[in-house]
Amino acid sequence: MGILTKNSVIPLYYQIIENIKNVIRDEELKPGDTIPSERDLSKKYGVSRMTVNKAISTLVDEGILYREKGKGTFVAEPKKQQELFYLKSFTEEMKEKGFSTSTEILEFKIENVTFELREKLKIDSKIERIIKIKRIRNVENEPFAIETAWIPLKYCPDLTKEKLEGESLYSILEREYKLKPLYARQSINPIKVKKKEANLLKIRSGELALLFNRKTYIENNEIIEYTETINRTDKYSYEVILKHK
Repeated sequence: MGILTKNSVIPLYYQIIENIKNVIRDEELKPGDTIPSERDLSKKYGVSRMTVNKAISTLVDEGILYREKGKGTFVAEPKKQQELFYLKSFTEEMKEKGFSTSTEILEFKIENVTFELREKLKIDSKIERIIKIKRIRNVENEPFAIETAWIPLKYCPDLTKEKLEGESLYSILEREYKLKPLYARQSINPIKVKKKEANLLKIRSGELALLFNRKTYIENNEIIEYTETINRTDKYSYEVILKHK
């Protein structure tokens, strides 16, 4: 696992972090492998266990390692990245990255629009009806996100749960209703996952997740969809692509 330069301006714990990352990058340690104990690493590097613990805790927080009580510390599976620049369907984006995906529809219903959704979707009529679609998104057979979307019924009045099964919503909108999503506005906020959501995502209640709120626009700046998505952060990361004007 390399050696430390003790007279360097780079903190010792950070050097340990980089050493462990290099070992994982070079596949000397692979996902599921146990790393040496903190006591063994302390002896190897000639530093205090507190310094080693700080390095290990940082790697656990980054999702590179994970701990199992009574068993040790292990190398985690690499996080799968989701890009946040291009407006693509979930299925399209993950397939481009080589990941297998599946979707389970938890809820599909037509309901009255609430005041809050009227504001978000810029709906004038109080009697407008909307379609609510709640889905679990899976990547490589693991829960990735809980997605809830609301679409004004007027855009796709005959959309059904059966039509949506195994299909991309954006593909259906474009193919069946000639509605092409052009751009979206999205905000991201950290949240603590509640028990019901934690059970669906197979994580512990109270764990941190990212809440994505997105409005998707078609021609004439009309909002066709408002979506709230709760994304896991323990196995997945999010990549923002920035382009120069």
